[in-house]
Amino acid sequence: MRELEKDKELKQAVNELIDYKFALDASSIVAITNARGIITYVNDQFCLISKYSREELIGQDHRIVNSGYHSKEFFREMWRTIGSGSVWKGEIRNQAKDGTYYWVDTTIVPFLDQNGKPYQYLAIRYEITKRKRAEQELQKMMTRIIDVQEEERKRLSRNLHDGIGQDLYSHLITINRLLSEMDHPLLHQMQKEAMGLIEEIRKISWELRPSVLDDLGLVPAIRSYLTRYSDHYNIDVYFDCVLNQRLDISIELTIYRIIQEALTNIWKYADVTEASVTVREMDDVVRVMIEDKGKGFDPESHTSGVGLFSMDERARSVGGNLTVNSSPGEGTRIILEVPINKQLD
Repeated sequence: MRELEKDKELKQAVNELIDYKFALDASSIVAITNARGIITYVNDQFCLISKYSREELIGQDHRIVNSGYHSKEFFREMWRTIGSGSVWKGEIRNQAKDGTYYWVDTTIVPFLDQNGKPYQYLAIRYEITKRKRAEQELQKMMTRIIDVQEEERKRLSRNLHDGIGQDLYSHLITINRLLSEMDHPLLHQMQKEAMGLIEEIRKISWELRPSVLDDLGLVPAIRSYLTRYSDHYNIDVYFDCVLNQRLDISIELTIYRIIQEALTNIWKYADVTEASVTVREMDDVVRVMIEDKGKGFDPESHTSGVGLFSMDERARSVGGNLTVNSSPGEGTRIILEVPINKQLD
């Protein structure tokens, strides 16, 4: 009787597994690889979306559908995660046999042996191409809005500098000539006010759009901004940069504006006398880190203000990713990663 019950339970368990497999195959794109990443199983959905036959896929690794969109570090991090026995989740753009691209929301589950080492991996994917296209259209729209905003900033900056700024400077020259001929308290007052207005116009013009960014590039613009920032707010900023090329102006603007906004937040909220900015070019990604050891905050309970929202939107407008790490009393670290030489598809 006991044996019959065990057989019944075993058959029930097998039937449940068959049902689970049927449901998974019907709803998902499924692949199984061995520990080295060689494909040992694909379901019909995988063949349908990749446009490869099962025979073409078995024995290959997933480089057969690699679109070249993601960085080497992206896949290294994925392999580090699943190789340690943890589940990895993310969105991947693949390339089908006919050259078309498709996006999949992916979960990779390691199967572990008795020693806790992965012996195979189960990848479950859902196609999200339509959603990604809609996101990319929104991203293009946001990029266009930001581009228009920056062009208007540039126009206003030049008008202030070349128009009102030059007019005020001409007035200052006239006042100085009058002072050379006669000494009067009113002229001294006018001279002081004119010099103050000229400095204010320069400051506003710089904040709108620093000309050095367009003329010389990102690194000189950051150095110039950090000098002015340190002098004005008495916060020393350590700057470390390894950048081997000039970037697209939209990327340079994004990096500059995010550094500017992050340092403004440090001045307002961190209560520190030191901060750091690091810029690194790594493969096809530029990584920017702005860090302080100040008050910090709890990201879970903190409502994102206009500043953080603006930084995130700017990052996404150039296909980048913004991460904010902070905790009370431990300071804040903002990390921006921006892909370079990448086109939207």
